Amino acid sequence: MADLDADLIIIGAGPAGLAAAQYGARANLKVLVIEQMSPGGQILVIDRLENYPGVTEQISGYEFSLALYKQAESFGASFLTDTVTSIKKDGNFKVGLASGKTLTSYVVILATGSTPGLLGIPGEKEFAGKGVSYCATCDGPFFKNKKMFVVGGGDAACEEARYLSNLTEKVVLVHRRDTFRAQKTLAERTLKNPKIEVRFNTIIKEIKGADKVKSVVLENNKTGKINEENTDVIFIFAGTIPQSSLARSLGAKLDEGGCVVTDQKMSTNIPGFYAIGDIRSDVFRQVVTAAADGAIAAHNASDYVDEAKSKK
Repeated sequence: MADLDADLIIIGAGPAGLAAAQYGARANLKVLVIEQMSPGGQILVIDRLENYPGVTEQISGYEFSLALYKQAESFGASFLTDTVTSIKKDGNFKVGLASGKTLTSYVVILATGSTPGLLGIPGEKEFAGKGVSYCATCDGPFFKNKKMFVVGGGDAACEEARYLSNLTEKVVLVHRRDTFRAQKTLAERTLKNPKIEVRFNTIIKEIKGADKVKSVVLENNKTGKINEENTDVIFIFAGTIPQSSLARSLGAKLDEGGCVVTDQKMSTNIPGFYAIGDIRSDVFRQVVTAAADGAIAAHNASDYVDEAKSKK
């Protein structure tokens, strides 16, 4: 039997994928990480990471990602920039790439994460990149000293509203419910910030403008009152969409939200196929839990590879 391209292929290089790469390489596996963009995933847009255990000095998401990448690489993990288009299993795994290549491995760990959810309202798609944004740290500086709207009630919305409050005097944070979904500390910090005006029970009905955003139409879902306000930018943090199409095509079990179902070993219903990080069905998603997922999956993947090699 010809040698495989890797013992372990990891698809995605966010914190989960990078942690899996480190632990897999330290277990003396031949590890290949495939990422279509820069290593880091969604953590790249975090302005400051302040709640990762042991990291007492605030660090940017980019700096943290770079450290994870260098650490995994130092242990022997290899990295490839390409897009995975298919995964098939015929004994071992065959991973198809956009470049036309097909790579083989004993194990695949899926760490493709998620993408921002859309509001699905008039004007959202039309003004994407023209005053509608899903990344405050990416686009916030372009709107310095302007009136900004933020949509959402989770950790991301609160964190990004805080970041934006350093760039302007007025940030309006609207949330459709009457309380935040964010962690208590983040929620309290947001409510106490004098530059952030929080409006609960409020939704954006429409985004208006010409060549760029000019205003938003708001509705209070308690009173039904509708009003229009001028703004230069709307930052939307309306949840995330799991990137699980590869898992679905392979026949992995998904939950109602489209996330991959795993056991405590990060194993899916397909032997040798693991899912970690935001793509995995779970109730709590943080950088620290993503890293833990990666470590657990790599540990169990090592056992799987050892068993597979013993049968050759």
